[in-house]
Amino acid sequence: MNMAIDEYLMTHATDTPVFRIYGWSNPCVSIGYFQSINDIDFQKCKTEAVGVVRRITGGGSVFHEKELTYSFVSRKYPQKILDSYQEICQIIVSGLGTLGIDAKFSPLNDITVDGKKIGGNAQTRKNGALLQHGTILLEVNKEKMFSLLKVPAEKISDKKISDAKYRVSQISKTFDQVAESLKDSLKLVFGCQTLPATLEQSELESCKKIAKERYSNPDWTLKR
Repeated sequence: MNMAIDEYLMTHATDTPVFRIYGWSNPCVSIGYFQSINDIDFQKCKTEAVGVVRRITGGGSVFHEKELTYSFVSRKYPQKILDSYQEICQIIVSGLGTLGIDAKFSPLNDITVDGKKIGGNAQTRKNGALLQHGTILLEVNKEKMFSLLKVPAEKISDKKISDAKYRVSQISKTFDQVAESLKDSLKLVFGCQTLPATLEQSELESCKKIAKERYSNPDWTLKR
């Protein structure tokens, strides 16, 4: 449903951007649109009752558990990929700053604290609308995370890091603390007012249909 709602928001994007903050009812691994299912330990995910879903955004695999996830949908955005990541990620950097966390945007699409990754982002663009997914790690079980995700050896060597899990950190804040900081940050970064929004029942039904036909469909999940 999380992925279905984000797809629905993008498909029905208007001139008013939407920033959605959410969590996960159960642990889940999301894989990027272009990724192979072999980039994760799919059997271990099944054994440990960890859901697996393929996103419509690109990027790598993400283990969702104790974190805050967000999506940003807009028809107004910088056309250059790096510029768009930097502009949207400024919401996160600014928000965490109000919590006393010295976060930085690390190109192309990471958020770091003291050089360690506490969040990542991924995008897709279609029919004039942009969808960006992002995560902020509140707490992280590194052993569990990297038992489910497979990190390519070339990625590690490229970054000159012997073990990828040492690049990952957490911010040790509550979901509500971070959510409130991001709401306030939106106003500062974009100089705008924020209005709470909910989906109508008919819209939720449309999302359920998308979830059933795409994100619950093994043909979609295992397509690569």
